[in-house]
Amino acid sequence: MSFYGVTDLWTYVIGAFGIILLPGPNSLYVLSVATVRGVKAGYQGAFGVFLGDAVLLGLTALGAASLLRTYPAMFLLLKYAGAAYLTWVGLNLFRAAVKTWRTPVLANEVATASADNLKHPFKRALVISLLNPKAILFLLSFFVQFIDPAYPTPAVPFLILSAIIMLFSALYLSALIFLGARMAQGFRNRQRLSSSLSTAVGGLFVWFGTKLATASLN
Repeated sequence: MSFYGVTDLWTYVIGAFGIILLPGPNSLYVLSVATVRGVKAGYQGAFGVFLGDAVLLGLTALGAASLLRTYPAMFLLLKYAGAAYLTWVGLNLFRAAVKTWRTPVLANEVATASADNLKHPFKRALVISLLNPKAILFLLSFFVQFIDPAYPTPAVPFLILSAIIMLFSALYLSALIFLGARMAQGFRNRQRLSSSLSTAVGGLFVWFGTKLATASLN
């Protein structure tokens, strides 16, 4: 028995919740932006993630995974472009953190330097979301398990599943944004602690880039 074409709805809800909680470049970037630039900038980054996710969901519905399997060169191009961009973001954060650690500066100058590396949060979050072809393959393989192939209008269960995962994403990113804004109060006058956090975040982005560069279609 299905719910408007969705089979085993509660299993999907539990699985989607677990997927959203897994750390990744999207959530980490939004948390970093909120910590350095505040709630407003954090939500700008979150909206970039929402749009990127919506585009990926749409591509999934149109069979993007099959297209990437048919044209491996396209997958390689997307994979290396995404890896290069994540690595570039990570190295910028890492470089700024090392510089502020070694050079004594005022607290507000540290905040300005960090903010410069997190400019245009909407655009950067959007690019980070889109340049991840593995996400398209994962969404497709995850979604098809819960769509009843006999349902006359496949778009209905797909929209239901998409709405659930987008809702979880919105709630999770909102929690990270307010957590980041609260953390900012502790980092504002602690230059080395702030630099250490930026170094860790930068290192994670480089790691995400490396993982994406070694990803495969299987």
